[in-house]
Amino acid sequence: MAATVSSSPSINSLPRETITTTAASSAGVPTSNRNFTCIDLSDFDNRRDEIVADLMRASTGDGFFYVINHGIAVEDIRSMFQSSVDFFSLPDDIKKKYPMDISRNAGWEKLAQIRPSTGVADLKESAQFSFHGIEDLWPTEQDAPGFRTRSEKFMLQCHEVSVKLLTCLALGLGFQEDFFTRCHDITQPDILNTLRCLHYHDITGQTFPPEYWRAGAHTDFDTLTLLFQRPGENGLEVCPGREASTEFGHGDKWAPVNPNEGEIVCNLGDMIMRWSDDKFKSNYHRVRAPRVGEYQGPRYSIAYFNQANRSAIIQGRTRYPEPITAGEFLMQAMERNYNALKALKAAQKD
Repeated sequence: MAATVSSSPSINSLPRETITTTAASSAGVPTSNRNFTCIDLSDFDNRRDEIVADLMRASTGDGFFYVINHGIAVEDIRSMFQSSVDFFSLPDDIKKKYPMDISRNAGWEKLAQIRPSTGVADLKESAQFSFHGIEDLWPTEQDAPGFRTRSEKFMLQCHEVSVKLLTCLALGLGFQEDFFTRCHDITQPDILNTLRCLHYHDITGQTFPPEYWRAGAHTDFDTLTLLFQRPGENGLEVCPGREASTEFGHGDKWAPVNPNEGEIVCNLGDMIMRWSDDKFKSNYHRVRAPRVGEYQGPRYSIAYFNQANRSAIIQGRTRYPEPITAGEFLMQAMERNYNALKALKAAQKD
C-alpha cells in the first residue's frame, strides 16, 4: 500500500548535479541470472507437491522468486505495458483528474511516495487501481482509450496466477488449500488487491544525492506481490535478512533481480510473514538509480498486490496468536512507517 504525501514537486526542482554520461543500450544490460528460486507453474495440478516444496524453499529464504509458465502471454504483458506508457505520457493536467485517494488506495501520484529509509520522495509516478469502488478514479475512454479494459483484464490474469501461488503457500504452512484465496476474495467489496503501474522518470545525463532512489528500500505490506519488468530496465535489488514482520532491520547485502521477458518476479509481504509467525520472509527491496554508463532512460514496471480483504483475520499460531483484521494491520504498518519517517526527520534536523 502506498504511503503518500500531498506535495508533488517537479522532478526538475529536485537537487541534482548535471553531468555528461553515455547511456548504455538495453542490449548491454544483463538479463535474468536466476539468482533466486524459479517456480514453474506448468502442469500445475499434477506437479502441485513439487511446486509447494519449491515455494517453501523460496519463502523461508529470500522471500523472492521468479515464476515461469504462469499462463499470461508475453503479448498481453507487452500490451499492458503499452497502455501504461500511453497513460503516463498524458499531460499532468489530465492525470490530475484521477488523484490518489489514500482511503481507497487508488489513483495517480507523482513524486509523492516517501520511504522511512530515505526521507525523500521516490523518483517516480504511479497509478493504482482496485476491483471495486473507484469508478471516478478510472481514466475515461476519452482520456485513455482502452486503458481500463486492458487493465481490468490484466488484473484478472494476475489473480488467476495468484490463486495458484496462494494455494501452494497455504498448503506449505499446513493450512487448508483455500485458506488464503478465501482471504483474498476479489468478489467482495472490501478486497484490497490492486494493480499499480509505475513510471520512473528519464534521468539521462543527471545524478542525484545519495539519499535519492528511484524507489527507496521498503517491504510490501501485502501478502504476495507479482511484479512485471521490461527487458533492459533493471535496477530492482533485494536484501535478505529480515527476522520479524514488525521490525525494520535487514541484512547488508543487496542482490539484483533481473528477470527475462515474460517472467514474473514475486515477493512475499508483511501480511503473510505475520501469518507464518515470521517463518516466511518479507524482505527489503529497492530500485536504485542507474549508474554512469548504464541505461538511464525511463523505467516502467507493473505490480499486482494481493492484500487480504479488509475484514480478513490475520493470526499466527505461535509468535502472533492475537487476531487482527487486515484493515487494522495496514493501519498499524502505516503508523510504524509514519513514526519512523518522523524520527528520521527529527534526526536530520539535529
